Amino acid sequence: MPVKKRAASKAKRPAKKTAKRPTKKVKRAARKPQGVQRVPEHMHTITPHLVVKGANGAIEFYKKAFGAMEHYRMPMPDGTIMHAEIQIGNSVFFLNDEMMGAKSPQTLGGSAVTVHLQVEDVDALWNQAVAAGCQVMMPLADMFWGDRYGMLVDPFGHNWSMASHIEDVPPEEMGQRAAAAMAQMGGGPQ
Repeated sequence: MPVKKRAASKAKRPAKKTAKRPTKKVKRAARKPQGVQRVPEHMHTITPHLVVKGANGAIEFYKKAFGAMEHYRMPMPDGTIMHAEIQIGNSVFFLNDEMMGAKSPQTLGGSAVTVHLQVEDVDALWNQAVAAGCQVMMPLADMFWGDRYGMLVDPFGHNWSMASHIEDVPPEEMGQRAAAAMAQMGGGPQ
């Protein structure tokens, strides 16, 4: 009986009213474990992340075409690559197979993105990439802005541009050169 009385007396009590606190947005810094570097030394602020069909083959292709170095790959039990880290020159990029809604340029019918490589010897890398199987989109040429520049597409549907800087063009001359180049291509004033 005493148990029932206690339960009954609790049931008769009015519910406690809690004072509502005004919602206040507090900017909090993410907790940083000691000794952890937020941006690892080998990373940059922007890192391309390519989605491909056949990531294992793409990794090997990028080694052959662009001299890429593989840091690591994380395969799933079926061999699908869920994440890989590759480096060309001093820049890292990520790569994975199609999964979880991420689609490759082959599935999408092309890519709206171009990965740019700024290199010491664009002619050598260009020839290496074409020999490996890249298709020429825009032939390598000396451009009005001071780069030797061209564009390729790899067998996985990703666009690549590459250049070596060959001349510093003064800003006052850049506009004149651009107009002359456009006129020569038929896209500007004659």
